[in-house]
Amino acid sequence: MRLWSIHPKYLDRAGLLAVWREGLLAKKVLEGKTKGYKNHPQLIRFRTSSDPLTNINRYLSVIYYEAVTRGYEFSAKKIKLAKRIAPKLPVTKGQLEYEIKHLSGKLLKRDPERGRKLRIEARVLAHNLFKKVPGMVESWEKIDKSNHF
Repeated sequence: MRLWSIHPKYLDRAGLLAVWREGLLAKKVLEGKTKGYKNHPQLIRFRTSSDPLTNINRYLSVIYYEAVTRGYEFSAKKIKLAKRIAPKLPVTKGQLEYEIKHLSGKLLKRDPERGRKLRIEARVLAHNLFKKVPGMVESWEKIDKSNHF
């Protein structure tokens, strides 16, 4: 499961579809409607927030709106759409940088031009649910050492 902290505009088609599916799975976990993935580290920041279900719906709303902008037909019935995302959850600068490198590695295989452009992105935007704060990679992140991070 990968719930990206970076803005979904950076994701390619496959990444956007995957984060939608994985976000819906995360929502089911937070609702207590599945037995698996209960202790997945990507869920920590939602679980520790003041309102996990509202925040996962806010997270998925941003994914939904990005998909609609691109012409995809995601089902809004699967989530409670949020028009406004506030307050925001913190995410560290180091986490955003790690995710950009991680994603660009994936994109270099699937869409090399997009991957190269992403590697040189000067200012990385966070997903609308998050606000960037100083810090290293988040403690819950499982670092992929094969990508030399």
